[in-house]
Amino acid sequence: MEQQQESKILRLPKVKETVGLGKSAIYAMIKEGKFPKPIKIGVRASGWLDTDIRRWLAARPTLPDGNDDCDEK
Repeated sequence: MEQQQESKILRLPKVKETVGLGKSAIYAMIKEGKFPKPIKIGVRASGWLDTDIRRWLAARPTLPDGNDDCDEK
C-alpha cells in the first residue's frame, strides 16, 4: 500500500530560506522555467508546494566535492 505524503504550502519567505535564493532570483528562474511556479492560494496570495521545492532541490546539480557554493576562496 502506497503512503501518500501531505503537501504543505510554503510562502515566499520560507521558500527563500529553504533554497537560499532571493526573491529576484526565484522569479527570474520561474520566468526561465527553471524553478517551480507558485500556486494561487487567495486573491492576493500565492505559495509553493513543499513537495515541488524538495523535488527541485533534489534535482539541483552540485559541484563535484558536494558543495554547491560557487564562490572561490
